[in-house]
Amino acid sequence: MAHGTFIAYYRVSTERQGRSGLGLEAQQTAVRSYLNGGDWNLVAEVVEVESGKRSDRPKLAEALRLCRLHKATLIIAKLDRLARNVAFVSALMESGVEFVAADFPQANRLTIHILAAVAEHEAKAISDRTKAALAAAKARGTKLGGYRGVSPSDASRDAAKAQRNAVANSRAADIAPVIAELKAGGVTTLDGIARALTERNIPTARGGVKWSATQVSRVLERTA
Repeated sequence: MAHGTFIAYYRVSTERQGRSGLGLEAQQTAVRSYLNGGDWNLVAEVVEVESGKRSDRPKLAEALRLCRLHKATLIIAKLDRLARNVAFVSALMESGVEFVAADFPQANRLTIHILAAVAEHEAKAISDRTKAALAAAKARGTKLGGYRGVSPSDASRDAAKAQRNAVANSRAADIAPVIAELKAGGVTTLDGIARALTERNIPTARGGVKWSATQVSRVLERTA
């Protein structure tokens, strides 16, 4: 039984299918059947019309942005339509968004773990080759290690700060189109935008349910 907030992502291969609904209706039916019952909220449905040969997926990027924006789970109709696509898997893993396939719900974690295991295997192979190269260099008398003029503690703090800024900037970028839409509709004050974001149930950066003018101002500063 489904629980939580979801963004649906559908893919059809041609413009003709997109206009006629061929394939799309079946995907929508599968998603609605999965969501039937439980306590759930389907915030949006995003449709990608593309050729299977293309690697860029702008609508997938939009769906992932909406998932991050609403802290939602991405739901797809059939795993086999997407899981074998490198662009989809790469974008999904990098986004940090949770996803579920209506035809195989158990695969959401399993699939990612398998793909991660393959990547981990390759990373280990690279590490082993690097260690072997360093060992060979040491055997030739090359001096390894030593002070490099960098303080580990300062580097760690800088890295942590950079990571926090990256997360905050990414979140602000996801919210910016919503604020732009509100401004175009006549909502221009910080308080008005804060109320509108709250009414749309868009979580704050820390997961809160109510926006303040100060939070809106910080988002605008990051996207200026």
